[in-house]
Amino acid sequence: MSQCEGKSSWPELVGVEGSVAVATIERENPYVDAHTVLKGSIVTADFRCDRVRVWVTKKGIVYQAPTIG
Repeated sequence: MSQCEGKSSWPELVGVEGSVAVATIERENPYVDAHTVLKGSIVTADFRCDRVRVWVTKKGIVYQAPTIG
């Protein structure tokens, strides 16, 4: 698998509101699209260098470090 471009992980965003995290991720790595995903949602298992899933609680708070994938 080839290396993805730009920053690939954002552990500092755990505890932040999801929309703030999305904006931060897209500003820090222009090669990705970030999207919030509600905890417990079912998603595809494929790996993509242009995607960051921002996992949030029902209150919209990031609960795990967003990463490329």
